[in-house]
Amino acid sequence: MVLNGVQLCSHCRPVGEEPQIPGKDTKAMMSAEDTPGGQASPNPQDLRRSVFYSIKFFVLCHSLLQLAQLMISGYLKSSISTVEKRFGLSSQTSGLLAAFNEVGNTALIVFVSYFGSRVHRPRLIGYGAALVALAGLLMSLPHFISEPYRYDHASSVDMPQDFEASLCQPTTSVPAPTPAPSNSSCSSYMEAQHLAVVGIMFTAQTLLGVGAVPIQPFGISYIDDFAHNSNSPLYLGILFAVTMMGPGLAYGLGGLMLRLYVDIDRMPEGGISLTSKDPRWVGAWWLGFLISAGAVALAAVPYFFFPREMPKEKHELRFRQRALAAAASSVSKGEDSPAEQNPGESQEKQASLTQIAPDLTVIQFIKVFPRVLLRTLRHPIFLLVVLSQVCMSSTVAGMATFLPKFLERQFSVTASYANLLIGCLSIPSAIVGIVVGGILVKRFHLGPKRCGALCLLGALFCLLLSLPLFFMGCSTHEIAGITRQPGNLPGPDLFPACTEPCSCPLDDFNPVCDPRTHVEYLTPCQAGCTGRLVQEALDKSQVFYTNCSCVVGGGPVPAGACDSACSHLVLPFMLLVSLGAALASLTHTPSFILILRGVKKEDKTLAVGIQFMLLRVLAWMPSPVLHGSAIDTTCVHWAQSCGRRAVCRYYDHDLLRNRFVGLQFFFKMGSLACFALILVILRQQDKEEGTQVTVSTSGLQQQLLASGPGKKPEESRV
Repeated sequence: MVLNGVQLCSHCRPVGEEPQIPGKDTKAMMSAEDTPGGQASPNPQDLRRSVFYSIKFFVLCHSLLQLAQLMISGYLKSSISTVEKRFGLSSQTSGLLAAFNEVGNTALIVFVSYFGSRVHRPRLIGYGAALVALAGLLMSLPHFISEPYRYDHASSVDMPQDFEASLCQPTTSVPAPTPAPSNSSCSSYMEAQHLAVVGIMFTAQTLLGVGAVPIQPFGISYIDDFAHNSNSPLYLGILFAVTMMGPGLAYGLGGLMLRLYVDIDRMPEGGISLTSKDPRWVGAWWLGFLISAGAVALAAVPYFFFPREMPKEKHELRFRQRALAAAASSVSKGEDSPAEQNPGESQEKQASLTQIAPDLTVIQFIKVFPRVLLRTLRHPIFLLVVLSQVCMSSTVAGMATFLPKFLERQFSVTASYANLLIGCLSIPSAIVGIVVGGILVKRFHLGPKRCGALCLLGALFCLLLSLPLFFMGCSTHEIAGITRQPGNLPGPDLFPACTEPCSCPLDDFNPVCDPRTHVEYLTPCQAGCTGRLVQEALDKSQVFYTNCSCVVGGGPVPAGACDSACSHLVLPFMLLVSLGAALASLTHTPSFILILRGVKKEDKTLAVGIQFMLLRVLAWMPSPVLHGSAIDTTCVHWAQSCGRRAVCRYYDHDLLRNRFVGLQFFFKMGSLACFALILVILRQQDKEEGTQVTVSTSGLQQQLLASGPGKKPEESRV
C-alpha cells in the first residue's frame, strides 16, 4: 500500500518481485506512528529535512546520552568511601551496592536480541533513559529523608558539636552513661531508618541497571541499520570515543562535589569546624546524582521524536578518521566492513540467532538459547579470550570501585583529590590504550596470531608494572590503645591508663595528633585534654586541644588525624597505575578480533552478546564484593552503630596494600596465563594447517607424475 509516495505496508510488493531486506539496501519503510507526533508526512522530501530523520543527529544525541548514563553509573564509585562514612557501611556492603546495577542489567540483556526488531527502538531507549534518571533521583533520596549528619555522636547539640563532649571531664562531674535509652532508640527508629536507606539505594542501583539495558544495544543497531555502510564504523567510533569520557567525568564530578559539605542545604547556625582533610568529613555525595540524573533526563527527550525507521543514509562522508574507524570497525564489525562483505556472507549472518529470534516465541527463544550458548563456549579460543577478559575486567571493577578509598587511606589524601587523580590520569590512559590497540590492529593488519601476541605483551608488561606497587606505601602510624590486629572493636582495655580520671565515650570519634611523636588519639578525651583553643585565620580556623595528660608537655595538639609519611608517593603510584591501565586497555581491540575470528560467522553477533553477559556475571558483579571483603579483613578498629559493626575507622596499611594490590596481581596473572594458552593454541592450529597443505601438495604432485609427461589431466588444473 502506497500513500503519497510513502510505502506503508511492509508485506505489499509487486507480483513477481523478490522480497527485500528492510533498512539495508532499500529505503526504510515508515508507518504513521514512526513520524514525530504520530502523523505521516505528505512528502518524503519533507521527511529528510526534519532533524529527527538525520542519522547524524541521532549519533550526536546517543553520544550525549551514553556519556550521561555512564557518568551516573560511575558516580557511585567516586563517592563510595563517603557513602560508607555517612551511612555506616562496610566495604563488603558498599561493594555489593556498587555491583548491584549489574543484576538488573544481566537479567534482561539476553532478551535484547529477541525484542530488538519488534519494538520502537528510539522510544524504548528514551524509556530506559527516563528510568536511569529516576534511579539517580532515588539514589539521592536517602540524604533528604535522613537526619542531618552529626560528626560527633556523643553530642546532642549541633553547634559546636565537638566542643564539650570530646574533652576529658572528671568522672564525678559527668552523669553516668545511659546506654539503654540509646540502644532502645536505635532498635526502634534509627535501625529502621538505616535499613530503609540501604534498601532505597539497592533498589535505585537495580533500576539503574534495568534502565541501561536498551540504551547501548538498540542505539548501536539503529545507527548500523540507517547509516551508510562506509560511514557506520566512523559513527560508532565517534560514539565510543565520546562514551569513554563518561567515567572520567564521573570521577571529576565526584572530586568537585565532595569538596562541599554534605549538609550544604541545611547547615547548622554556627557552621562547622571541619575541613576536608578531617577523617570525619563527609562531602555532598548526593548532589552529583541530582546533576547526573538531570543530564540523563535532558538527553532522553529527543528519543521520543525519532522515528521507528528512517531513510537509509545515501552519501558517504567526504572525510575519514581512520583511527576511530579502525577501533569501531574492529569492535563492532569484526575483520570485514559491510561494504566488503559479499552477498553470501550477508546471507550467512541472517542465519544467526539474532536474526532467527524474531520468528521465535519467548518460550522457544529461552529453550534454544542454552544450546547456542554451549555451542559457542565449545570454541577454545572464545572461551580463553572470555576468561582473560573476565580476569582483566575483575581488575578494572575492583580498581574503579575502591581505588579512591585506597588512596585516601594509604596516602592521607582527601576524597576530592583522589577522584581528580583518577579522572585526570587513569581514565584518559585507558582511553588512549584502547585507541592505540585499534590503530595497531588496523595499521599492521594483525591476524589472530599476532593479535594474541599483542595481548600477551600487554598483559605481561601490565603485570610487571604491578610489582613496584607492593612497596609504595607506609605502615599505619601509632594509634594510642589500638593494637594492629584486624577485627578489633573499641573497649575500655584498649585505652591508656592516663585517661582513668576521664569519662570518655567509647564510640566517640574526634581524632587528634601529637605531631612530635606522630601518635594519634581517637578523641581529645583519650589524650587527656581538658581545654580547647581555636586559632582564627583568614580562610579557615584551626582547633587545638590543651592540658593533655597523655601528651608529653601537655600539648597543645591539633585536631585531625596524623598525615601519612608517604603522601609524596601518591603521584608515582598513580602514574604506574595509569600506565598499567593503558597497557591493559591495549588488549581490548585485539581480544575482540580473536573472538570474532574464532567463532563461525553466523555466531559472531551472539558471541559478542554472550561475552558481555559472562563479563557481567563473572567479573563486574562479584569483583567489587570480593575486593570489599578483602579490604574489610585489614580493618583494625571498627565503629559501632546500634550494636552492629559499622564503618571501619583504621586499617593496617601494610596489610591493606598487600591484599588490595595482591588481588589485582592475581587477576592479571590469570589474564596473562589465558593469553599464553591462546597463543599456544593458535600456533598449534597453524602447524596443523601447514601439515594439511603439505599433504595435499604432495598428493597433487603424485597425481601429476602418475599421469605422465604427455597428459594434462583436467583434475590438475586449479
